Amino acid sequence: MAVVQQKEPSCDSCSQTRKKKTNMASVSSDEWRTVCDKFTNAQNLTVVESRNDPENDPFRSKYKARELLREIHCSLKSFEAGEGEAERGGEEIGDQRPIEPPVDGQLEDGFGQGFSGDSPAGLRAAKLGAVEYYLGVNHVDTEELSAGQEHLMNCMKLLERCRVSSENVSLFIHVRNQLGILWAGRDETETAQGFLETAESIYQRYIKEDGSPPTDMAEYFTTEEKLLTHQERTKRFELAYTHTMYYLAQVYKNLGETERAATYCHSTLQRQLQLNQYSPMEWALNAATLSQYYITKGRYMEGRHCLSAATVISGLAGEVPSEAAAQESETESERREQLMQKRAEIARCWIKYCLNVLQDSKKLLEDSIGELDTDRQEELKRARRREEEEEEKGRKSALLFGSEDTFDSIVSLEEKVRCLLPLDFAEARAVFLVGQNYVTQAKEYFQMDGYVTDHIEILQDHSALFRALAFFEEDLERRCKMHKRRVDMLEPICNDLNSRYYLMIRRQMMFELAEIYNEMMDLKLTLANRQADTQSLDNHTIKKFNHLCSASAKYFQMFLDSLCSPEGKIPEHLEEEVLRPALVARFRLARLHSRLISSSPSVQLENLDKSLENYKYVVQYCEAHPEAKATVETELELSTEMVGLLPLKINRLKAKMTANN
Repeated sequence: MAVVQQKEPSCDSCSQTRKKKTNMASVSSDEWRTVCDKFTNAQNLTVVESRNDPENDPFRSKYKARELLREIHCSLKSFEAGEGEAERGGEEIGDQRPIEPPVDGQLEDGFGQGFSGDSPAGLRAAKLGAVEYYLGVNHVDTEELSAGQEHLMNCMKLLERCRVSSENVSLFIHVRNQLGILWAGRDETETAQGFLETAESIYQRYIKEDGSPPTDMAEYFTTEEKLLTHQERTKRFELAYTHTMYYLAQVYKNLGETERAATYCHSTLQRQLQLNQYSPMEWALNAATLSQYYITKGRYMEGRHCLSAATVISGLAGEVPSEAAAQESETESERREQLMQKRAEIARCWIKYCLNVLQDSKKLLEDSIGELDTDRQEELKRARRREEEEEEKGRKSALLFGSEDTFDSIVSLEEKVRCLLPLDFAEARAVFLVGQNYVTQAKEYFQMDGYVTDHIEILQDHSALFRALAFFEEDLERRCKMHKRRVDMLEPICNDLNSRYYLMIRRQMMFELAEIYNEMMDLKLTLANRQADTQSLDNHTIKKFNHLCSASAKYFQMFLDSLCSPEGKIPEHLEEEVLRPALVARFRLARLHSRLISSSPSVQLENLDKSLENYKYVVQYCEAHPEAKATVETELELSTEMVGLLPLKINRLKAKMTANN
């Protein structure tokens, strides 16, 4: 990141600066001090006093500040007229018609245009422009956007008389930042983009061609003894550019340019740390949110770094007040609520990190039927050493967060969870345990009482963590127990939820429970076949198998019933969001009914009839709605095949029953 050079001025340069500050007004020191005092009061009213304005008069202090700014503007115009300077584009406030903003690409950046920034006329124009800027911000803050736009554009017009220099570059950037915010708020994203990208180019060009700490706008109205130091100027200028980057991140996000948005967001967060200008919890939440972008792109090193930094920086906000302290003080109660909520949200981002790492690893290692491909696993393990060497190189090239006080803590936290995809059960379990720890943290705040939707989403993520870990488990009995844990955490809540208020969530849980029981059924049958070798299954195993099979069928049927009308009528047309789940549920029900084990021919016949009925539904629905075929190609192919085969099996069973009778 480019940093303004911090050169200590000589005594001569300091005196020259002071001389300019006094002479530029060409008025008595008392008159100029009055202007400076008014500006100081206006700033105090805007920044400090406005916080205490009553609810029934929320802009009282800002209206007072506006009047002071108008008086300053009149004084500046009076000074200018007294010197006999011809007015160039500086009409009285309120006399101008709104100026339309230039389109992207037509903005002048001010380099090499108009007067030199060191000339008296150029500086007077910049000072008038600064007043217009502050008036524009004042109007925007009081929700008078058109008037705010007019003043900001007046500032732009006045700056056309100036060449960009150390005395006015800050104003050049600030006014474009504000216009960018204004137009972004109107959903005119491309117009906002033009202003902000011009602000960015002005900053970058100034750093390259000059680089000295520039005058801050507030110094236009500051007496000699209150001028800022070089360090203070640098900090304010860099903060203005940080705001440019922050707003550009939002603009690029709205334009769908997610990669650029992430880059600007990351740089903004880094600069905020370097400048020590941030709220710990707000910064941490933004970093955690950024991690989710990196995670979706499989960039786990950057995602982990963002989350580790978020966790460490959030700790700078202090300890969560106790319940007793919260009950005694409303302020402590609000602080407790905010800290717990935001830290719980960061914990949820960690859960997503761990879950995505495990799921991506599963996709990498599974074969065509969803089982572990051991050959692929060994191949990846052999390549792991080279990957670990490249990890450190990647870290050095990444944009890292932290200061001397926090960097070591961030690195220490990162080391507790690897960013490389796990290749076996031990590595997967380490990631799982980190995720499970954050599940516990998140649930402490997002409890069922008060946060039903959030609590259930966390449980669903916990279930998904178990499912991903089970993929790596070679012991089928232990794998089955992991799925049982999923049932235990989801089933009670699913059965207790009120469908009237939580229908969609309940449908999700029904479908997931049906799939869990189906997976457990397959595992139990595989395990029983291995143990029994070629012998028939014992009664205990058959009973267990049928229980799991029936439980799966029950939840699939509950899901389908939830789609029916209050009168129990099956919908003729399935909505897009439930089309595939509904047809898959029908297909699975058909398979489950055909797999139930019974020694009674009549029960077998009943099960086969139900199976055929569900297979037929899939085929007939797709015939009536051809657009549905693409969503269930495999299921439709198998259903069509079974609709042809099952009647033969049913007829043979009927014939056998007749012969026995």
